[in-house]
Formats: sequence, C-alpha cells, structure tokens
Amino acid sequence: MINKEQTQNKTESSETKSTVDIFEESLIMHKNLKGKLRVRSKLEINTRHDLALAYTPGVARICETIAQDPASVYDLTIKNNTVAVVTDGSAVLGLGNIGPEAALPVMEGKCMLFREYAKIDAFPICLTTQDTQEIIETVRRIAPVFGGINLEDIAAPRCFEIETALQDLGIPVFHDDQHGTSITLLAALMNAAKLTGKRLSDLTVVINGAGAAGTAIAELLLGHGYPDTEAVKQVFICDRTGILSPDRPDISTLPAKRSLATLTNPGCKNGSLADALVGADVFVGVSSANCVTQAMVRTMNPDPFIFAMANPIPEIMPDDAKAAGAAVVGTGRSDFNNQINNVLIFPGIFRGAINARSATITPKMKVAAAKALAQSVRDITPEAVIPSVLDKDVSYQVAKAVEAAAGS
Repeated sequence: MINKEQTQNKTESSETKSTVDIFEESLIMHKNLKGKLRVRSKLEINTRHDLALAYTPGVARICETIAQDPASVYDLTIKNNTVAVVTDGSAVLGLGNIGPEAALPVMEGKCMLFREYAKIDAFPICLTTQDTQEIIETVRRIAPVFGGINLEDIAAPRCFEIETALQDLGIPVFHDDQHGTSITLLAALMNAAKLTGKRLSDLTVVINGAGAAGTAIAELLLGHGYPDTEAVKQVFICDRTGILSPDRPDISTLPAKRSLATLTNPGCKNGSLADALVGADVFVGVSSANCVTQAMVRTMNPDPFIFAMANPIPEIMPDDAKAAGAAVVGTGRSDFNNQINNVLIFPGIFRGAINARSATITPKMKVAAAKALAQSVRDITPEAVIPSVLDKDVSYQVAKAVEAAAGS
C-alpha cells in the first residue's frame, strides 16, 4: 500500500523533474538561438533609389523636419512604438542581484512579450551600475530614442527613487515589478470578491514581502494616491522579522519601511506572519516558499483568498490552501489556475499610453487597467478570477481602457 507521504514525495519528485527538464530545455534553446531578439528593417535596400530614400541624401530632409518640429519625431522614427526595458540586474525575480549580463536573458524575454502581446518594439538596456543617480542620468540621456521606459528588476528602495525622478521625461516611465504586479493582483481580488459576494471595503489583507511589489500592492489596495478605487478595510505587511509596525526599532533607519509601516499599520500591531493572518480575509505573498501553513490559513476568516505568488515555489501550495478552506487561490506559476502574471498588464498599459501619447502613466490609468482586466473575465469561477496569460486579446482591452483614461 502506498501511504500519503509516499504519494506526496512522488508528486514532489515529478514536479522537480519537470522543472529541471524545463531548465535544461531552455538552456539548449538559448544556445541554439544565441539570444531571443533581433532588429529587422521595415524596408529592403535593393536599388540606389532605395538607399537614397532611406539614408543619404533623403534622410537629411527628415532630420531637418524634426529639428524644426521636435514632436514630428513620433511620426518619422521608431520613437512612436519603442520601449526601453531598463535594468541594473539587482533584483531579478527568484535570482536576486545577478548583474546586468545575467539579467539580459530576462530582459530579452520581456521585450518578446511586448511585441507578442501589444505589437510594441522593445529593447533591453542592462546597465553596469547600481548607483541611483547614474541610472537616472543614463535613462535621461537615452530617452530621446524611446516612446516609453519600462524599469525592471531594480532593487527596493532604489527603484522607488528612480521611477519618481524620471516622471518628468515626457514619456511614460513604469516600474513593472511594482505596478504590473499590483494592478494584476487588484483585478484578481475584485473578481474574487465579486464571486463570493464580499466587498473590498470589508477585507483585511496581509501582504508578506515589503519590497517593491509588496509596497505597490499595499498602496493600491489602500487607495493611497489612487482616488478612483475602492480601498480595502486594512492592510498589514510583513517582512522576515514580522509585521511592519511604526514602533519596531529595527526599521527606524529605513525610511521606506517606516513609511510603509505607518501607512499599513497605524495601530502598531506587532507579531509574526502567523499573528497577522488571524482573522484576515486575504493573504498576498510576494516573498518566499512555504512560509504559510494550513494551520495558519485555518485561523483566517471563512473562505479566505490566498494569492501565493513566490516563484518557483509559492508560499503555500494551492491544494494545501484549498484543503485549509481557501475559496480562491492564485499563484505566480503557469501550471496552476489563476496565474498572477504581469504580462496581463504591462503590454496593454504601454500600448494605451503610447496610443494616447501620454507623458506619464497616471493613477487613473492604472485603476482603469485593473478594472478592464477584471472585466475581461466573462465567466468568473474559483479557478478563473483572472484571464489566461495566453489570452493576447486582454492586452488590447487593457490598452483601450488606459487610452480612454489618459484622455479623460
């Protein structure tokens, strides 16, 4: 007879083998391709006339036109549809501070998704500096080429300062690790609440992970800087030490965490993640594997929502969360239902912003994106509170809403 432990070990072994197979297959593919991107011309050069039109002498007229009317650069060059994906390689998902060269394959993948989901040409820019001011200055210097800047995998709190400092570029600047994650999560939460007859304003949310994603999620769910969204009742956010509280002495010299503690926990509740989850309605994990147990889920309010988004191993496995009473479970993995994946948001956000020729991505545009994403799910079920990441039409629904919000 095969006992439960043997069955679990066999399942875990199969999952590990599957993951290893994917890693090896991906390595072989990348070696064969030698990178996933290439630059292609929109026209062929076959005659002297072709060359004269595309380059000298014809291109001189184009340069003169732009010099006289700088805005015409959008009509005459790649700036109208090109995004820079900028990283310093300091916070690559699941890998940490691996540097610019090692981050390049991830940035190439991001650029592929821009093209595949929103017909945007994107190019990876991996910087050999992790100095805040140097990154800001570098992006300013390259901005004339691009219609938007997607900041990617830059560690907190540096990412906050960089994004804020670049809002005056005149083109959209968006840190996807913050806002792509928070907007996608909000859409899933909206549909989970709708499915179960709950109101956002009644929900207590516990977030585990006080970095870029956790901070952005907390601010969005609380409506901090977002006047057009329904806020949840309260949020508690935890790091490795426990609940962030204004009176915790270890965060006194950390401005970002101290500010976050005041925003989320004005009553100065203290304790562990397990303490925070008692009586909570929602768990949001942007942290590390296996930090939530079934016993912890059982202390939450009835029919809780569990969004365990750590990769590759979530904070709690979906089957365990469901067995403990969770009504809705989402993860960051593609092999489980309700994958909370930024690809559902960032292509559409930039498509809409570029179409609108917006100088920034405003809070109103982000909320519009969340609502459009939620509404794109026609038949909401516990296994489908968010669209499939393979549904490429979703990006255009998001883009349409973002463009409308930009112009209103």
